Amino acid sequence: MTNDEALFVADLHLDPGRPAPLALFHRFLAERAAGAEALYILGDLFEVWLGDDDDTPAYHTALAGLRRLAESGTEVALLPGNRDFLAGPGLAEAGGLTLLEEPTLIDLHGTPTLLTHGDLLCTDDHKYQAFRKLCRSPQWTADFLAKPLSERRAMAAGLREKSREETYGKSREEMDVNPQAAAEMVERYGARRMIHGHIHRQGIHPAPWGERYVVADWQERGSLLACTADGCRLERYG
Repeated sequence: MTNDEALFVADLHLDPGRPAPLALFHRFLAERAAGAEALYILGDLFEVWLGDDDDTPAYHTALAGLRRLAESGTEVALLPGNRDFLAGPGLAEAGGLTLLEEPTLIDLHGTPTLLTHGDLLCTDDHKYQAFRKLCRSPQWTADFLAKPLSERRAMAAGLREKSREETYGKSREEMDVNPQAAAEMVERYGARRMIHGHIHRQGIHPAPWGERYVVADWQERGSLLACTADGCRLERYG
């Protein structure tokens, strides 16, 4: 590992009910991420983040691990996804990390690289895009965060169950990235590389404008993209 290495992960969906990914994540921080120049988490670090008063112990243990990594000299950043879009300054402080806008353009070893969670690119899933627009609205967010934490937990569980049921009725194409949407986003930001998650399928997708890298979700093994000045490579971890 070189000291100019930037690591990208997404869709860890850390949850107290899934101890294997939690243990893998802590090992990743202590071993693979240690000494890296930067770690970018491209959304869905947690199964659900209900606001900065979320007191789930496993989440705060994970944030403490990220803070230790940041204090060791690694830049840590989170671009919130569809499960943790309510991340705020409290989460950032607890994790010693920077919250990124959706999307974010960075200079990655001389290549303009666009970072996104990936759900904005799934434009063929019209029902999801409508719900995404609703729950990102200031009014919806304010109303949700005003509810007691226990009520928010119950609402989130109901929404996740509804999402699972609706997913069964959708085609793979409907839930995948629309290449034209990706091309338009890249052109808008002047990028030559895109990195994202959300669709849970690791891969490299060449395009006329450059390359689109996808990191997968974390189960028994992790997925990451490692980039140095010599190039980028997808890895499995664990």
